[in-house]
Amino acid sequence: MSQKNPTKVRIELKERSYDILIGNGLLEQSGQILKNMFPRARFAIITDTNVAKFQLPRLVKSLDEAGLNHSTITVKAGEASKSFATLEQVLDELLLAQFERSDIILAFGGGVVGDLAGFAASITKRGMEFVQFPTSLLAQVDSSVGGKTGINTKRGKNLVGAFHQPKLVIADLDALNTLPKRQFTSGYAEMAKYGLIDDEDFFFWLEKNHIDIFNHSPALSKAIASSCKAKARFVIADEKEAGMRALLNLGHTFGHALEAITGYSDRLLHGEAVAIGMVLAFEFSVELGLCNSQDALRVKRHLQLLSLPTMLSDMNDVDLTIDGLMQAINQDKKVKRGKLTFILTKAIGKSFIEHNVNPDRLIEFLRKKLNS
Repeated sequence: MSQKNPTKVRIELKERSYDILIGNGLLEQSGQILKNMFPRARFAIITDTNVAKFQLPRLVKSLDEAGLNHSTITVKAGEASKSFATLEQVLDELLLAQFERSDIILAFGGGVVGDLAGFAASITKRGMEFVQFPTSLLAQVDSSVGGKTGINTKRGKNLVGAFHQPKLVIADLDALNTLPKRQFTSGYAEMAKYGLIDDEDFFFWLEKNHIDIFNHSPALSKAIASSCKAKARFVIADEKEAGMRALLNLGHTFGHALEAITGYSDRLLHGEAVAIGMVLAFEFSVELGLCNSQDALRVKRHLQLLSLPTMLSDMNDVDLTIDGLMQAINQDKKVKRGKLTFILTKAIGKSFIEHNVNPDRLIEFLRKKLNS
């Protein structure tokens, strides 16, 4: 379905400013959009095996119709592709094809592809421009916006990377039609996060409208635009996460630890890890006397209603230990001079940054959760 006037969200970052376009039929319009923006560029499409099968023909047709020169680099689908090995593959193919610094990388896929392609763009020939084409809900509401790029290592998630803003984000709602329900639900967790951080009204709206969102009604477009506007506020205020932007990591310290323990495999998708992490953040806040238990239960019940995991016991097939969890948590990027930093909360919509979490209290809390 074509939409001539997509919703536009502006990320104002002076010379690095860009637009997020949200709507139906945008892949069909993308060739002309890119031709207008970059009339003399070649385009390197970086995608994964799943997106190449279901969505790539739409993008290629649009680029061909606009007369644009392009080639495609395809990586294996899944979180495991955010690795040094896959990054080396992508860089080698970019250099082999003799892409120039003035050419454009198109990150065509979910969060994994966006992070990987964006990082490749940031370091190829000391910096190429790139455009985000997020094809998953998680990428459309979160990872494609804000310029965080990178890969995982055996020491932890996203520990190698760079801040590198895209020139444009094109979020075609039609791309979500082929997304498996589990992937869609995973993305919903990141959407709910924005309400839990500082917008209780948005979380309440999600509670009332989640069925329509999952049915791909107009509520979906509204939810994505609201999420992008929320993220834009944080990115504009704190582009390189020196302060308040860290609030966007609600649930991520716990979540990233769980992803590392499961080897960044399909056993636990990113949004699923974040869902568990957000509930743990609320419950840890209750444990510390910061938040009432009713709010924590409300969050947990809403995420459970959508079949998202919310407890460590949902991972009883995984070898979770205090030592393993603490080792992964201590690798978190927010750790400063050995001090644990968590995003905690006083209520739904009232999250805050706590820079000096007592590790003994955390260990005690985790022990209770592992034994419950």
